[in-house]
Amino acid sequence: MTKSELRKKYIEKRKTLSQDEILSLSEKIFDNFLGKFHLVKGQKVHCFLSMLEKKEVDTRFFLDYFFKKGIRVFVPKIFNGKLISIEITLETAFIKSFYGITEPESNLDSGENNFDYVITPLLYCDKKGNRVGYGKGYYDQFFESINSDSVKIGIGLFAPEEDVDDFWEKDVRLNYLVTPLEILSFGDGVSKFTK
Repeated sequence: MTKSELRKKYIEKRKTLSQDEILSLSEKIFDNFLGKFHLVKGQKVHCFLSMLEKKEVDTRFFLDYFFKKGIRVFVPKIFNGKLISIEITLETAFIKSFYGITEPESNLDSGENNFDYVITPLLYCDKKGNRVGYGKGYYDQFFESINSDSVKIGIGLFAPEEDVDDFWEKDVRLNYLVTPLEILSFGDGVSKFTK
């Protein structure tokens, strides 16, 4: 299926889930994440802030854990048409953007481009690690600008079924997909179940 077809299908699938179901599935995703990835103090993680009204995976579980473990946390913000990385702490002030997205009040780009992990939002990911987002291309541009050995982890509510037919050369594949039921590892475009 094409990205636009998959985008439409999985937006509709997400709409059928209640907020309680999203919370429960998010907790299972977080537990699976913890079972596979062992982060240590001082590491740098780029993690999106969830749009709960769009029924994204709730990343508050991740953020709370990162702060407790002394992991440096960076979040995305779209500023002047580009995705920038802002380092946050427990004291960071947040606002709602024009689009209703929770984001840091500050527009100060950290300038950081060397991350240990990038926890990536998605609507869908196929068995080769091809990610379908909201179609703006911000993350593909972002991936091009950071260290190539950063571990790119998609967290999603649904297991891969259909292939993404219109994957193109500028698209960057994920290293892993974490769902409520499994973790898939993508090496050379082939998925391996790790759980």
